[in-house]
Amino acid sequence: MALPWVKTLEDCADYSQVVEPYLPQLYELPWKVVDVVSSRDSLVELYKNTNPLVSGLGFSILLGAVFLVVSEINRNYSQVDRMWSLLPTVYNAHFSAWSRLNGLPSQRVDLVLFWSAIWSARLTFNYVRKGGYNIGSEDYRWAIVRSKVHPVLFFLFNVTFISFIQSILLFLLAAPTYIILLSSSFEREITAADLGFTALQLGLILSEWFGDQQQWDYQAAKKEYQETAKVPRGCGFTQGDLDRGFITSGFWAYCRHPNFAAEQTIWFMLYQWSCYASKTLYNWAGLGPVFLIMIFQGSTWLTELISAGKYPEYELYRKQIGAHIPSLTPYKTPTVTPKVIRTSDLAKRQKAKQK
Repeated sequence: MALPWVKTLEDCADYSQVVEPYLPQLYELPWKVVDVVSSRDSLVELYKNTNPLVSGLGFSILLGAVFLVVSEINRNYSQVDRMWSLLPTVYNAHFSAWSRLNGLPSQRVDLVLFWSAIWSARLTFNYVRKGGYNIGSEDYRWAIVRSKVHPVLFFLFNVTFISFIQSILLFLLAAPTYIILLSSSFEREITAADLGFTALQLGLILSEWFGDQQQWDYQAAKKEYQETAKVPRGCGFTQGDLDRGFITSGFWAYCRHPNFAAEQTIWFMLYQWSCYASKTLYNWAGLGPVFLIMIFQGSTWLTELISAGKYPEYELYRKQIGAHIPSLTPYKTPTVTPKVIRTSDLAKRQKAKQK
């Protein structure tokens, strides 16, 4: 059987019943695919008869190998980054499609797919406009890490974390949907709680959209200021704001990384949704959100280390405002600010050098 025979809602989240018995399918899956292709049998039938958690996990491992090869050939290590905004929704769509193909109730899984697609659209749009899909584009932090470690160590880092672990993580973020799928055999229709979780997710996505736009507006004004040495008209920022080098208004006045906070909360809430659906306090599907939170801690540390080295006022900002948990009061610019070199002066110096 592709799905376990569960007797209670709590069983839907029991690792020993819904995950462990199907792990052998993961080892057999590559050979089954080869057999089906060589014998020209139906891949759809193989897909329908394979546990959806196993097939999703297998696909994430396959993608890890693809990411590794492409990154090493191109010497560009943002291959996973390009797929980050898409893959969790692909896996949620996979659970929805698998349910429909097998004639199972899919309304609740479809609801997960609904907000997940909106999440993907927002994040992909922001990544596109920042040039993330441009040829040669790479997260600046990978270059910094690469410059600090031996090439062999960085290769091992790519083999483990960058390519495979991150790829599997993106699948694990959607793993709670598997539990919601199983629980749908007991509660077929969308419940008020399901709508409540969806509304919360949409609210978090909306907050990310506002945070994106606030950061985008600031960076656009800062770039024009650096090029022209004039504060853009109607930009909403003062010369002091732009000389500071980083945004401290809007959501950013209360939280140093509001979108990081929302992102972690979104996937943690999907996990909580699976706990509610299975009537459990906790379950194995929390592995993905927990690991995501750990990654964000490391990413935040590296990002802020770079920012503190570029902007003298950043240390004061860190002391006043929380990284992921919002502060109750907004950031207050110090009366006596650290000595800074104006970004407009830097632009002038750069032009002088070019002459």
